[in-house]
Amino acid sequence: MNSLSRKDILLLIVLTLFWGLNWPVMKFGVTNIPPVTFRVMGMFCSLPVMWFFARRMNESIAVPKAYILPLIRLAIPNILICQTMMILGVKMLSSGRAAILCYTMPVWAVIFSCLLFKEKLSRMAFFGIICAAAGALLLLSGDFSVLSSGSTGTCIALGAAAIWGYGTVQLRRKQIPVPTSSLTFWMIAFSATVMALIALIFEHPSWRMPEPLEWAAILYNAIFVFGVATTIWNKMARTLPPVASGLSIMMVPVVGVFSGAWILSETPHWQDYVAMLLILVSMSTVLLKPGASARK
Repeated sequence: MNSLSRKDILLLIVLTLFWGLNWPVMKFGVTNIPPVTFRVMGMFCSLPVMWFFARRMNESIAVPKAYILPLIRLAIPNILICQTMMILGVKMLSSGRAAILCYTMPVWAVIFSCLLFKEKLSRMAFFGIICAAAGALLLLSGDFSVLSSGSTGTCIALGAAAIWGYGTVQLRRKQIPVPTSSLTFWMIAFSATVMALIALIFEHPSWRMPEPLEWAAILYNAIFVFGVATTIWNKMARTLPPVASGLSIMMVPVVGVFSGAWILSETPHWQDYVAMLLILVSMSTVLLKPGASARK
């Protein structure tokens, strides 16, 4: 299993903050805006941002015709299905609980890697997965009444995590020789178009012009979540093994839980603090792997 370079660690810190803070932002956004509509608006607004970053890096967003279908196959689990289910889960659950459920993704990624590609786990990686899973379960145990009353949202959020885990494995395995910025741009463009049709069919009667703070939530998603963080994630998912890339972002739900407490006045319990310690231990199995040389 590859260890992480200093650049990888810095990018993961940025990814963790942007994605973690986004959970209460999403919860606020979908309070009065239909969830798929909210997600689509952020995705479409992110396309000029990604185009700008690609130009700054002197990267073309063009994709050869031979790779269009493989790109769509990657977009379906990684963006289209995952983002649709995730935003529906956020609508039905608290922001912190939705974050924890969706970030069981690394466990699903490892399961799919083992089932589909017969990958073997080291003892340290297995220990990290156990710690991450224990932390997630402990956070969930803090409010079983919420889960029981929102069983549909729980199933949807777990489904999003499973689909994301499967998509992450495919993203690493199905190598498409185009820059990550181009791959991300067209995956989001395709998925946003399909999701816009879904929103038109099911959410059109509830459409209205967003308020200023709602526009701020949309633009946060466009610039920081899709424009920056998703590009970082896709790059790392293409270059790191699923265990490394997955466990390395396990701090995201911790940030989601505590930012939700700060922004949305959700009160953390002792389970939250113990779970944070478990998740930090799980991260150490990747970030502090002894005897491994950092990637250049």
